[in-house]
Amino acid sequence: MSETIKIRKGLNIKLQGSAKPEIETLPAPQRVALKPTDFQGLTPKLKVKADDVVKAGEALFFDKYHPEIQFTAPVGGKVVSVNRGERRKVLEIIIEADVTVGSAEFRKADPKSLTTGEIKEQLLNSGMWPFIKRRPYGINASPEEKPKAIYISTFDTAPLAPDFGLILKDQLSSFQTGIDALAKLTEGKVYLGVTPGSIFSGVKNVVINTFEGPHPAGNVGVQIANTNPVNKGEVVWTINVQDVAIIGRLFETGKVDFSKVIALVGSEVENPKYYKTVSGAEISSVISGKLKKSETKKRIISGNVLTGTQVAADNYLGYYDSMVTVIPEGDYYEFLGWAMPRLNKFSFSRAYFSWLNKNKTYVADTNLNGEERAFVVTGQYEKVVPMDILPVHLLKAIIAEDIDKMEQLGIYEIVEEDLALCEFVCTSKIEVQKLVRKGINLMIKEMGS
Repeated sequence: MSETIKIRKGLNIKLQGSAKPEIETLPAPQRVALKPTDFQGLTPKLKVKADDVVKAGEALFFDKYHPEIQFTAPVGGKVVSVNRGERRKVLEIIIEADVTVGSAEFRKADPKSLTTGEIKEQLLNSGMWPFIKRRPYGINASPEEKPKAIYISTFDTAPLAPDFGLILKDQLSSFQTGIDALAKLTEGKVYLGVTPGSIFSGVKNVVINTFEGPHPAGNVGVQIANTNPVNKGEVVWTINVQDVAIIGRLFETGKVDFSKVIALVGSEVENPKYYKTVSGAEISSVISGKLKKSETKKRIISGNVLTGTQVAADNYLGYYDSMVTVIPEGDYYEFLGWAMPRLNKFSFSRAYFSWLNKNKTYVADTNLNGEERAFVVTGQYEKVVPMDILPVHLLKAIIAEDIDKMEQLGIYEIVEEDLALCEFVCTSKIEVQKLVRKGINLMIKEMGS
């Protein structure tokens, strides 16, 4: 076991509605979708059209600039629609699930006995390559790249985040198989970020890094920055912990199994707990009959409250999401606003009284409590970013589109989630995560990926 790395900066946001340690298997969703919009920087080229019948694991579309990267159907069934947005942008491919259609067949083998090329081919053809992202930029990894390392965080410190130890306690064999496959894809090592006493501490063929501290200690970007930072010209790959087990099942069975466990959480959920479903499931199949019966207008989020995406009940679970959060909508005006005592409001500063009771949990809504104003230097950002960067200076370099300054100030090390807390604590109400993605897209345009 490695020495524990203690993260000092950050912020734990304690919200009501955490999941009970119970896992329930949901009925198979009637409809499942794969959304090209879940993949940053992707230009999809369709391989199917409405009324086509596809098996689980058969390609729905591919990346125009990396045609070898296939995006495959999570379930077998009939393509009922291809929804488009402005300029005919493909938004989602919706499949009506049919278990009788079955799954495409792939190679069943121990990854240790396969070559790097054979493992890459299996991941590309089965549609599991998109699980792998790369730093810098947080986009899909290229099969031609040679990463210096692969990083996996086995825990999440975001508000109401799921316990992956509970989710994967019976899947450690598949997880190990997935690790063995990933280890063949880098000349470096696979790094596993764990908490003290984690069930993942016994995983083999990895380097274990143990972390303690507040959010964002569970972010893989923070773990990279505190162990082996990404410098210009270097590439590191990352992958979500549940996706490693999905890859493992592919090699163990020779078939794709995109099932995953998600946490349904939040103060507007009647009985928050874990549910087993499939990637891309319709949100209604997860939340139906499980929300509180009140007049309160509700905000449904695919993901967590800091980085998730607002969705409707007839939308679909995000490709990389392991939770659905439901909280009250904040579409109201608060009389006297900041001048009120706000005894039941959480605050990063000492403007209210949440600092007097650090163990209290809160009901948070989406009210901004103000509007965007002048971008002022307050020192707040630096208190919640445990990375060796200057977040305010970096964001101003992005606004100025100063490529050289962005490089010097750490644009290669971050993606949106790494500065999500800055957006939460921001006095000026700046949309920090949008700025980060704007900067990343500018870097890709000017410097290439």
